[in-house]
Amino acid sequence: MDKFIYKKSAGITALSASMTDFTYKKHAHQEYAIGVTLRGIQHYNLDGSLHLSYQNGVMLFNPEQAHDGMAHDETGLDYVMLYIEPQLLLEVIEKKDIVRFSNPIVYDYRLEKRILSLANAILSEKDEILCSELLLSLTDSLVQTDFSTDFKKDNALIRKAKDILHTNLENVLKLD
Repeated sequence: MDKFIYKKSAGITALSASMTDFTYKKHAHQEYAIGVTLRGIQHYNLDGSLHLSYQNGVMLFNPEQAHDGMAHDETGLDYVMLYIEPQLLLEVIEKKDIVRFSNPIVYDYRLEKRILSLANAILSEKDEILCSELLLSLTDSLVQTDFSTDFKKDNALIRKAKDILHTNLENVLKLD
């Protein structure tokens, strides 16, 4: 039997899912989607590659990142997912530029526990202040680890290359 429970608190939506035959068609979320595989194997295609999240795997989806999803086999799949608006996440981590996760699946016990604590608090309708505190704890784990790529460096290089091109439009650039 497929079961999906959604609850919302402190601007975050939590999903608890249990499925066997259900398959998500290719889709994307406007939010960051951060979750944990509890049982089974989460099977999905993302950025042209097949990914498998085993038990205790932390799944990290960037906003607008197209993916599908299903249980890997007939034993089924249980997982929780948090959907966090980009603006909320950036506000909490005190960044202005978008943060992108570089790895779609990681195995990190501390991060896993913080995701599960926040998801459980939201799903059991705990106080919103507690949920906000748990979000701070979760984002601390995300910031302290190297799960995200900082595009400021890339953006600076791209801006520099564009500036060079724009200031020399009359000259044809050569590879050397």
